[in-house]
Amino acid sequence: MFRETIILAQRTIRRNPLRSFLTTLGIVIGVAAVIAMVTIGNGATEKVVSDISKLGSNLLTVRVGQMPRGPGGTRETARAFTTVDSEAIKREISNVTAVSPVISSQVTVIVGNDNRSTQLNGTDDNYLESAGWELTDGRIFSEGELRAGAAVCVIGETIRQELLSDAEPVGRTIRINNIPCDVIGVLKSKGQGSFGMDQDDLILMPIRSFQRRISGSNDIGYIQVRVADGVATARVKASIEGLMRERRKIDPGKTDDFTVFDMTEVANTMASTITVLTGLLGAVAAVSLLVGGIGIMNIMLVSVTERTREIGIRLAIGALKWQVLAQFLVEAVVLAMFGGILGIALGLALAAIGGGFLGVPFVLSPIVVAGAFLFSALIGVGFGYFPAQRAANLNPIEALRHE
Repeated sequence: MFRETIILAQRTIRRNPLRSFLTTLGIVIGVAAVIAMVTIGNGATEKVVSDISKLGSNLLTVRVGQMPRGPGGTRETARAFTTVDSEAIKREISNVTAVSPVISSQVTVIVGNDNRSTQLNGTDDNYLESAGWELTDGRIFSEGELRAGAAVCVIGETIRQELLSDAEPVGRTIRINNIPCDVIGVLKSKGQGSFGMDQDDLILMPIRSFQRRISGSNDIGYIQVRVADGVATARVKASIEGLMRERRKIDPGKTDDFTVFDMTEVANTMASTITVLTGLLGAVAAVSLLVGGIGIMNIMLVSVTERTREIGIRLAIGALKWQVLAQFLVEAVVLAMFGGILGIALGLALAAIGGGFLGVPFVLSPIVVAGAFLFSALIGVGFGYFPAQRAANLNPIEALRHE
């Protein structure tokens, strides 16, 4: 009996293919929107976590200044860090494997007739370990070069490709703001980071060279600290905060004039924010599923009206009310499930195209796909029940009189 009901429902749907397709269009759009939004959101979350993990989940960054926290939350005149502060962290804080001072500036690099604007970082030989970099060629700075402030540099992969692709880069001389600098190493490519930033568009220089030739100051921008594996970053962060408060003579109860960023916290915060936004967008998209359900109910009510005489004949020759109800209910569910299948295919296609355009990975969630399909079936049941019940409750005599 159930098989016959499904066959009757399929015949009725095929009888009006265009109307059936237009009826399911709301379900198609709703399911596609939900799957596309959630899939792209999951990809964005994974990309953020992946980008930050390239730096390492055990990285702390110490910067001057505070995020605003009300009146007095930010000290605009906060004293800058110096290399003495980074040496103090290296000397007095336990469970750290690398500490490197960093100062950055945007510079122009010139090779022959070509030039390029890039980021120059003044730092020391611990930078590779603290920032999670590797070398593909050459070496990092020697102790003698760091002490003397030698005019040497390590370049990123983008600089090598754009300016030095015609020959072996190590041993070549480039000009940084018209200052000659010998290339001694090439960094291994990291690719794009968050927000499309090219991490390989970078040059490293000994910090003393940077201070003498570029900034003209002993100040440094920030300090990177690599925490030992297996050690809680929160504990090391608290120790650094205590040391910096002591060195900067901040009285108890006063606000810090520096911030220690924990990359683990940053990754978790960004991932949770994207997850919440993805959920909100998915919820908004799910509203169109309800609109699609209303469309199904409307067409099913029209179908009941058109087929009143047919229903009356079925009831008059012995069909039971539940059989009529099942027929119309199955029609509604089949329409909704058909829309769900098309919506899933369209949603996955949109997610793949949108993810490629935005540069985020395609992260398929079987639970979301299965949930969207199940929800479309429930929409069919929920919005198809009232028309089906109305058909089952028709009076056979009155239905036979219907023209």
